[in-house]
Amino acid sequence: MTLQFSPVIRFLVVSAAVVIVVAGMRAAEAILVPFFLSLFIAVLCSPPLTWMKRVGVPSWLAILIIITAIIVIGVVVGAVVGSSINSFRADLPLYQQRLQLISNDMLNMLARFGLEFDPKQWRDSFDPGAALGFVGNTLASLGNLMTNAFLILLTVVFILAEEVRFGDKYMLATAKSEEGLVAVKRFTTSVNRYMAIKLMMSLMTGAFITIWLMVQGVDYAVLWGLLAFLLNFVPTLGSILAAVPATLLSLVQLGVGDAAITALGFLLVNGIIGNGIEPRTMGKGLDLSALVVFLSLVFWGWVLGSVGMLLSIPLTMTIKIALESFDETRWLGVMLGSGKTLQPRSPLSDYPLLGQAGSESSSDS
Repeated sequence: MTLQFSPVIRFLVVSAAVVIVVAGMRAAEAILVPFFLSLFIAVLCSPPLTWMKRVGVPSWLAILIIITAIIVIGVVVGAVVGSSINSFRADLPLYQQRLQLISNDMLNMLARFGLEFDPKQWRDSFDPGAALGFVGNTLASLGNLMTNAFLILLTVVFILAEEVRFGDKYMLATAKSEEGLVAVKRFTTSVNRYMAIKLMMSLMTGAFITIWLMVQGVDYAVLWGLLAFLLNFVPTLGSILAAVPATLLSLVQLGVGDAAITALGFLLVNGIIGNGIEPRTMGKGLDLSALVVFLSLVFWGWVLGSVGMLLSIPLTMTIKIALESFDETRWLGVMLGSGKTLQPRSPLSDYPLLGQAGSESSSDS
C-alpha cells in the first residue's frame, strides 16, 4: 500500500527539510568552511593531476608534486599578504577618518548649492569608511583560515587520492555503472574545465590590477590584486566589490583624479577579460542568471560568512553543472541559467568547449 500526498504537503515537507539542512549548515560553519575550501582547492588541482596521470606520472608522485606546489604558493602568498593585511588593518582608522572628512566636505558643497541634508542621516546613509571596514574584517577572516592550513591541506590530499580511484569504486558500487559513470565524467569534466579557465582568468585579472595600482602608487596594491583575483570568481558583482575599496583608498591617498583612473583600470580589466576573453574561452553554456548570482552571494554569505561569499559562485556553479549532467535534474540546472542558450539536449551540448574535453576523457577511459 502506497501513501498518496497532496502537492501542498510534499512542498511543505521539502521546504521543512531544506530549512533543517540550511540551519545545520550554518551551525556547522566552523567545519564546513575548511571543508569547502579544501574541496575548492582540490577542484583547482584536479586538471594538472589529470594531465600528469595522462602523461604517465604515478598517482602518488603527481599528488606529491601538487601538494608541494600548494605549500610553496601558500607560504609565499601568506608571507606577502599576511603582513599587508596586518598593516592595512592598523592603518584602517586613519583611512576611515580621511574618508569621513571627504564625506563632510561633500555635504558642505551640496549645502552651498541649496541641497540640505541632515548630517546624522547623511553619515548613516553614506559612510564610505564602512566599506573599508568590511573589507578589513573580510581579509582578517581569510587570514584566520591559515590556522586551519594543516587540516585544509590534509583534506585536499585525501580528496585528490580519492579522485584517483573514484571511477573504479563507482563501477563496483553501481548497477548501471557505465551509464552513471558517463554522467559522472560529464560532470567532473565540466567542473574541472570551468574551474581551470576561471582560475586562469582570475589570475590574469589579479595580475593586471596589481600592476595598474603599483604604477599609480596606491597602497597595498598586492592586497587589492588578491582581492580582485578572489572576487573574479563572482561574475558581475565581484568586479564591482573588488573596485570599491581600492578606489576609496586611491581617493584618500591620491585624490579624485587618481581615484577615477583606478576605477577606469578596473573597468578596462573587467571589460577586456570578463566580457571579452572569458566568454569566448568559456563558452556560453556556463552562465548563471543575475538573480541567481545575487541570491547565491547572499545565501552562502549568510550560511558560511565572508568565505562563503567568495565561494558562492563556484559552489552554485558546481550544483548547476551537476544538475545539468543528469537527465532527471537537467530542468533545474536550466532554471538556474540566464536562458540565453536554451536548446535541445545532446551530450555536453550546453558546454560547447567542454564537449571536446568530455569526448577526450571518454576515449582515454
